[in-house]
Amino acid sequence: MEFVIKISQFLLSLSLLIVLHELGHFIPAKLFKTRVEKFYLFFDVKYSLFKKKIGETVYGIGWLPLGGYVKISGMIDESMDKEQMAEEPKPWEFRSKPSWQRLIIMLGGVTVNFILAAIIYIFMAYGYGDADISADSVKDGYMITNPLLEEFGLETGDNIVAINANKIVNYSDIKKYFLEAQTISIIRAGEPKEIELPSDFLGRLSESKVKGFIELRYPFIVGKVADVSANLGANLKKGDVITSINDQPIKYFDEFADRLEGLKGQMISITLLRDGSNLEVELKVDKNGKLGIFPTGNWSDLERLNYYNVIRKEYSFGESVAVGLSTFAGQMSSYWKQLQLIFSPSTGAYKGVGGFKAIFDIFPNTWSWEAFWGITAFLSIMLGVLNLLPIPALDGGHVMFLLYEMISGRKPGDKFMEYAQIAGFFIIIALALFANGNDIFKAIFN
Repeated sequence: MEFVIKISQFLLSLSLLIVLHELGHFIPAKLFKTRVEKFYLFFDVKYSLFKKKIGETVYGIGWLPLGGYVKISGMIDESMDKEQMAEEPKPWEFRSKPSWQRLIIMLGGVTVNFILAAIIYIFMAYGYGDADISADSVKDGYMITNPLLEEFGLETGDNIVAINANKIVNYSDIKKYFLEAQTISIIRAGEPKEIELPSDFLGRLSESKVKGFIELRYPFIVGKVADVSANLGANLKKGDVITSINDQPIKYFDEFADRLEGLKGQMISITLLRDGSNLEVELKVDKNGKLGIFPTGNWSDLERLNYYNVIRKEYSFGESVAVGLSTFAGQMSSYWKQLQLIFSPSTGAYKGVGGFKAIFDIFPNTWSWEAFWGITAFLSIMLGVLNLLPIPALDGGHVMFLLYEMISGRKPGDKFMEYAQIAGFFIIIALALFANGNDIFKAIFN
């Protein structure tokens, strides 16, 4: 069922982005009276799952879910229709239109991607508001869940106060600044300390088998007792908070492993906090030092138990516009920085590049409209930015040649455009193979 939920979100998001991107080309093409022969969701290699001709355009759904396209008459594109291009230009063809009209048609897709992302962020700000954790309320530091970060020098309990020159005001700032981290300023046991990260830390993190990061420290809140646990019949309820073991106070879940290590196979007495009252319960520690209890917890629990100060903000629609546009600008900037890091071999960030599986994996295994729209907005930015890359066969490649034509007054020849398109296809295929190959490599060896 979890797979069905993830794949449904993935396909819905992908389909929405592809259709709207291609609509961004379709609408100005029709406005400038340019004939659009096909409008397809996914690729129809050899055959279509569905197609219907309405007017001069065939609308359809292909079987290969790697994208989509609109086929515009008189344009050297993925169709490589050489016969049409060998004929005399027709008034309704793309190549017969003024360069400024062709430029608008080619920029239509990425324009829609960026507008869509901005609109989603605006309505998310209005509908969901903002929630964050005040860094000042993090008194006992953070939990380090990736052994590689420990190798770099971080430890659970470190309080992160700055990354490079950026002060950590809220918990979300850690992920915001971490991509470009060179120096992490921490407080450990009351003493300030500087952690220097290696230049290739992003590449090494992407290769790490453990995908943890820097997380908030949670109390041990009982979620579910495993069916095979010796404690299945114990007096435990979802939401109980374990506060001590054998009369020794314990505050965070990450402290349990060390505490139970010396108690393997023994009965222990734990104190539970339930509905504001304390309750003593006897539990069995198995031979592996586990209780067989799955923890749970969310920010509301942390707020209720006074662990951290959760900052919540609600916005009027007018405020949401400013907040949404600010979020959009921040995400655009962040993604450009990610691309710069990926194309800088010394960072090793290219090792973290993923394909369709990587995108699939970022969707949650439970349906959340908030998560869905947030991911879709970021993917829309990603699709827009990648399409602007000056690679022939992408929108950015067509724009590059159009700008050359507008500046020089000379139009590149059809033969040159044909060869450029073929070269662009090879580049795109190589990038796709690399990204999806990374997915396969990680699935096999991680």
